[in-house]
Amino acid sequence: MRLQDIRIAVLNQAPRPNVWDLVALILVIGAMVLIVYGGEQTTLPLSALDTAPVALDPVHLPYYALRTTMRMLLAMACSLVFTFVYAAIAAKSRRAEMVLIPLLDILQSVPILGFLTFTVVFFLNLFPGKVLGAELACVFAIFTSQAWNMTFSMYQSMRNVPKDLDDASQSFHLSGWQRFWRLDVPFAMPGLIWNAMMSMSGGWFFVVASEAITVGNTTITLPGVGSYVALAIEKRDLAAIGYAILTMLAVIIAYDQLLFRPIVAWADKFRFEQTASGEAPSSWVLDLFRRTRALRALTLPFAGLNRAFSNLDIEWPKSLRLPAKSGPPSRLVDALWFLVIGVGTGYAAYRAYTYLSANLALSDLYGAVGDGLITLLRVIVLIALATLIWVPVGVWIGLRPKLAERVQPLAQFLAAFPANLAFPVFVLLIVHYRLSANIWLSPLMILGTQWYILFNVIAGASAFPSDLREAASSLHLQGWRWWIKVILPGIFPYYITGAITASGGSWNASIVAEVASWGDTHLSATGLGAYIAKATEAGDFPRVVLGIAVMCVLVTLFNRLVWRPLYAFGERRLRLG
Repeated sequence: MRLQDIRIAVLNQAPRPNVWDLVALILVIGAMVLIVYGGEQTTLPLSALDTAPVALDPVHLPYYALRTTMRMLLAMACSLVFTFVYAAIAAKSRRAEMVLIPLLDILQSVPILGFLTFTVVFFLNLFPGKVLGAELACVFAIFTSQAWNMTFSMYQSMRNVPKDLDDASQSFHLSGWQRFWRLDVPFAMPGLIWNAMMSMSGGWFFVVASEAITVGNTTITLPGVGSYVALAIEKRDLAAIGYAILTMLAVIIAYDQLLFRPIVAWADKFRFEQTASGEAPSSWVLDLFRRTRALRALTLPFAGLNRAFSNLDIEWPKSLRLPAKSGPPSRLVDALWFLVIGVGTGYAAYRAYTYLSANLALSDLYGAVGDGLITLLRVIVLIALATLIWVPVGVWIGLRPKLAERVQPLAQFLAAFPANLAFPVFVLLIVHYRLSANIWLSPLMILGTQWYILFNVIAGASAFPSDLREAASSLHLQGWRWWIKVILPGIFPYYITGAITASGGSWNASIVAEVASWGDTHLSATGLGAYIAKATEAGDFPRVVLGIAVMCVLVTLFNRLVWRPLYAFGERRLRLG
């Protein structure tokens, strides 16, 4: 009888499915079917792309949207892995930081065309004759438009963990691995999520360039929204561009509702504050899964596995541990490390010099540097204007969670709007009113990258502790005093992260923005972006390398002389806790 009683009790305690389980199951199975169907298409031979070329019939747009979205989600997964590894090493190791952060400045300034030039052949040779090779090259190109700002955000958060939380982790004797998953990742989560949203939108901005892959005289066009837009621009088909915009809007709303909004609502518990927040973000998808019974029971083993994974007692290597509070770092080791860095940098510079000097003259360098300074002036002016506009707007949105929920999909859509789709308007207006392309093509550079500032400011305002807001209210801080004494210092590290990535993204976008076309009408502005774009189109590899090298040097110098001192000031004087 006792055994029978136990069996009855176990059966009674077993979770019984409810109607929410059915709805959630439909969503999960639907997503799995779409993933499997899209994955099967990547195993086809390359010849299948010729038998079914991209067409402007809007009937094909749902399929194109599926292929593009799968590429972007795979690139996002790779970006997350890269972010966790790269940012952790840079934040934990002082010597690694000396190399990794300047390298990150360089990587974010390298144009997407530069990455495609060097990586396409590698990926195609991995899977010869298969669509998968071209797909991986496209995913890698999208990855290069997503990973850098996420890595900067994670690095900034890990360097600005409040002192009291740091002391608490040491009191609990957490290992390096446990501290990373229990403190660093949760504290970085609000900013990381908003930057992930921006990265998805940034992927749309460059998807036109990444879905049309050129190898020598052969162009491989993958089915997707980006290649659809490129064909519509070539054919001057305004109706097709309209269909593409509507498709992008539908896809962005879908992954905002099904992916990002649930994550934002879930991550609200990681906010750093001592009092409860007034309004918490909500998500119908997250509420749906919380109401399920059987589905939540099925996730319990995965939750246990995740808990065991984050509780592993693994210490970081000594080189990645934070420096001890007692005793200065070894000057000998520092000297050897600087020597290694100097030798490596000198060798790379020598190789670049020997290659370029054999193919180009000194006048080519002067021309590229001159074009680079013109583009630099555009970037400075546009970042200043974007700061004046979007910092107040971002603070206003970030301090109101319910408003942020409504604005979130609209901001993602505007951030995802590719500059190519604005070509018809800009080209027609410039030609009709005989305007200067050097001035009126410039807004295209900031069209997609200004949102890095907005998204990071929203993340900073959203993560701003409620107890500090209440303290400011008790002290009757209002108007300019509230902005200068309270909110601007609170969001400053987030703003710097957004400004760095917006600046680097503007340089990258200059390749698209300084050369605009609509059918047979072509406009070009003077600048380094146009220099690289024309050299790429002409197949002039030495000038492509020269243009990318000049761009990397200018971006790195600007970051070292302007953004990094501001970043260090924020880390030293404006750190929470």
